[in-house]
Amino acid sequence: MGIRDIIEGKKQWRAHMARVRALPPDYQIVYKEMQKYLFKVGPIDLVDGSLLSGILDFFEEGVAAGRGVLELVGDDVAAFCDDLIKDSHTYADIYQESVSGKPGTTEK
Repeated sequence: MGIRDIIEGKKQWRAHMARVRALPPDYQIVYKEMQKYLFKVGPIDLVDGSLLSGILDFFEEGVAAGRGVLELVGDDVAAFCDDLIKDSHTYADIYQESVSGKPGTTEK
C-alpha cells in the first residue's frame, strides 16, 4: 500500500464520516454504536467491503422517508448487526477457533 492509497483511503473515510455527521442525532448514535460493534466482532473484510457504506445508505433512506432509526433496525441493534454479518468470517470466529484448538490454528 503506497502513500497515495493511504491518502485516498483517508479522503474516502472523511467523506463517509461527513455523511454520518449529516444524519439526525439519533441516527448518528446508533450508527456509531453499530460501527463500534462491527469493528470489535465484525467481518474480517469490513474495511475493504461496503457494509458500513450500505448501512449509511440505508439510514439516509430512512431519514428521507421520515422513519425513526429504531423503526429500521429494531430495539436490539446488536442482533441487527449479527444478522448483517451472519455469513461472514469474523474476528470473533478466529478467536473461537484459536481457543478451541481446531485444526489449522496455531497453538501457543
